[in-house]
Amino acid sequence: MRILWVKANKILPAHSGGDIRSYQILRRLASIHELVFFSYYDGERDTEYEAELSRQFPGAVCLCTGKRGLNSVGRGLDYLLRVALPVPYAVSRFESARVQEELNTWFVEKHFDVAVCDFLDATVNFPSRLTIPTILFQHNVESEIWRRHAVTERNRAKRLLYRLEFKKMLSYEQNVVQTVHHIVAVSEHDRHLMSEWTDSERITVAPTGVDLQQYCPGPATGAIKPLVLFVGAMDWEPNIDAAEYFCHDIWPLLQAKVPGARFRIVGRNPHRRVQRLASSSVEVTGSVPSIVDHLRESAVVVVPLRVGGGTRLKIYEAMATGKAVVSTSVGAEGLNVHHGQDIVLADGPVAIAGAVTALLQDVELRRRYQRAAAALAAKYDWAAIGDKFAQVLETVAGTASRDSSRYAEIACVSNVRG
Repeated sequence: MRILWVKANKILPAHSGGDIRSYQILRRLASIHELVFFSYYDGERDTEYEAELSRQFPGAVCLCTGKRGLNSVGRGLDYLLRVALPVPYAVSRFESARVQEELNTWFVEKHFDVAVCDFLDATVNFPSRLTIPTILFQHNVESEIWRRHAVTERNRAKRLLYRLEFKKMLSYEQNVVQTVHHIVAVSEHDRHLMSEWTDSERITVAPTGVDLQQYCPGPATGAIKPLVLFVGAMDWEPNIDAAEYFCHDIWPLLQAKVPGARFRIVGRNPHRRVQRLASSSVEVTGSVPSIVDHLRESAVVVVPLRVGGGTRLKIYEAMATGKAVVSTSVGAEGLNVHHGQDIVLADGPVAIAGAVTALLQDVELRRRYQRAAAALAAKYDWAAIGDKFAQVLETVAGTASRDSSRYAEIACVSNVRG
């Protein structure tokens, strides 16, 4: 089977949850099928990236769009220029005539058995007529993220902006989900949300996995310091909000019970709002050579998300490393975890602070969660997840080849160009 995989932005190095998920599945698919990975990105041409991508995925095609990166002011002006469009800015900003031309050629020539659109934002460049069976890989239900932003945002102006983008995203996402040939979701929760828009049989769940060779418990050491850890891409708004929420509303309550506790925020490109959280008891590391080392050093891992979608790879990674995890309900949404057994789910500052405090103070309780967490994570090796994804591609390609009438048009894409 010949697969075309399309993704906006660079995938290497794979640091963010979505990139890690795609990268691991791509590696498995490339080992059993003929894969052409089409990667397009903005800014100046990066020959080192292109060479490394070709080394890891022979036959990969890279396209530098040449668009300049925008600072906060430039992004604001760009948004104003696109605000009247019916398509949400999070999608329309990825529009590229050069990418559209390349994809149109491939779809006309039909050299592939199936195409995968990785993330919703890449759909803006797909042709109107999908003459190749096309699968949308939905790492998140994007409209749900924007809805939660609109609910939790305290600033009135931002709240109005989030509401506008939510309405646009909901309309756009529904249209795409209804017109592609199949959707791969990352959780039953996301599948349930999208089943309100289309037949649930058109949606398959490929759950989150973990690299069990990389993420594993370290050698036994002495007493663990009362270190609380939060890991994630710190330029992603849900993680920024989570870091602020934990430091402002939860950390003071926890420190009152455990004065010697320390909080460490680990993740690339920390936004200035995250950087401002640093203090004598709060460390902001930025990018680190090895997340595993920080996980092993910690006593408790927290996931204090109030906004988000999809599934949190970082939870399974922490579990595989043998760590006790405290998460909000939103943070663990979609994962096959069990409150009171292998994870603690808590919502609200008092409940979260209390849960973390209990794990810091009760060593035996913490060890019980650590053992259960490692046992659960061991069931989700990436190879098995990749095989399930391959089965979906084979089924969709076979079905579509027998029924050419399933080709569809994505009307929402033409709205951007018209």
